[in-house]
Amino acid sequence: MAEKRNIAANRAAYHEYFVIDTYEAGMELFGTEVKSIRSGRVNLKDSFCRVDNGELVAYGIHISPYEKGNIFNRDPYRPRRLLMHKREIARIFGAVGQKGYALVPLSMYFSGKWVKLEIGLCKGKKLYDKRDAEAEKTARRDIERAGKGSF
Repeated sequence: MAEKRNIAANRAAYHEYFVIDTYEAGMELFGTEVKSIRSGRVNLKDSFCRVDNGELVAYGIHISPYEKGNIFNRDPYRPRRLLMHKREIARIFGAVGQKGYALVPLSMYFSGKWVKLEIGLCKGKKLYDKRDAEAEKTARRDIERAGKGSF
């Protein structure tokens, strides 16, 4: 089992969505993009995935241009093809077809030498769900503080 080294995480996704299921996908990248990713210049905010013509494609992932890449640099926001088995893509496509579900990149990491993207099958939260989650998080934090202060 290869080690997992985190590159970027989409923490806002956990605030905006309930994560129902997670999948691991490889990414089709160019050399200068990989070099930029190794230096940690990635932003997953506002990104999403979609099934187009039987292929899984990620949109809105910002990979900054590599400073020494000159003519080999690509568009930072270009759509990137995700690599998964056809059966998995078909299962995801069926699930996303349901009302209110979306595919959202949750994190990007190195698995050995390969760049992987963890995508989540998510259902959008309503405003009151977000408030409940925030109140629960605050209550948990207060309990932790009270427990530490008693020693």
